Amino acid sequence: MFRVNQQTISVAPEERVDIRLKTLINLVGPAKSLTLQQSGIKSRQSGGYVSRVKGRGMEFDETRLYQPGDDVRSIDWRVTARTGKAHTKLFREERERPVFISLDNRPTMHFATRGVFKSVQAAKLAALLAWAAQHHSDRVGGQIYDKYVCRELKPQSGRHAVLRLLNLILQPQAGSNTPNLSLAEVMNRLIHHVRPGSLVYLISDFRGLDGRVENTIARLARHCAVVMVLIYDPLENNLPEQGRYRFTDRVNDVVVDSHNRNGLIEYHQRFLDRQQTLQDLAKKMRMVMIQCSTEQNPLLVLR
Repeated sequence: MFRVNQQTISVAPEERVDIRLKTLINLVGPAKSLTLQQSGIKSRQSGGYVSRVKGRGMEFDETRLYQPGDDVRSIDWRVTARTGKAHTKLFREERERPVFISLDNRPTMHFATRGVFKSVQAAKLAALLAWAAQHHSDRVGGQIYDKYVCRELKPQSGRHAVLRLLNLILQPQAGSNTPNLSLAEVMNRLIHHVRPGSLVYLISDFRGLDGRVENTIARLARHCAVVMVLIYDPLENNLPEQGRYRFTDRVNDVVVDSHNRNGLIEYHQRFLDRQQTLQDLAKKMRMVMIQCSTEQNPLLVLR
């Protein structure tokens, strides 16, 4: 059982454990108020970011519909004549910045004592960030991983890219006989899927954080703008009052006797150590770290 503080966050009872696609889609409106972590902002019509490659037309990237303010010299006349609609050529140095969202969906994320499950909070944060990126004309891609499987989506433009990510977040994944994926393995996969210059959000409780994970995130931060979003339950940050507490995953029940203070203190200390490690890493590599509890309004946290 988990306790819910409805004065802190208003959530439909059926969505404290599982979230619906409709709810994530409806976050498209609130996401308009968000400004993503950005640097090197360029003219809006050409993608929004200054490239590390100087010059115009170094490498053709793709063609898209003409937008007011586009350079008329970049109009693709062949595509325009073929389709009957004006199209503009985009070059590598002026393409939209990729936004890559890595989302933790391991068993430890399906837990909470207050508010909503960590997994639900993470899904809302991912949806808000994806919609915000789409509002800024950025390309959206992602990585969703659970106990057994890690799936990646190549960044693409438009609303369909966000919907593709949201569907993948909610898509049930069948069990596997393969060994459990470690956080280090997941982060190593991320290194090979994210292009330099991307804006990367890591949404997780960061269970399994160790030296290998730190090194991989540090490597990623050398070539990308990285934002770490730590999801936590209030019980991890504050020890409960003495008593007996029952937790369930709908299959198994576990009773915790808080009179065993040594065990609770050890549990609490592990969270504090993980929290401090992430803060130190963020400071060292000039990354952004955001902390979000299961009770908080994710929109206000991102603001």
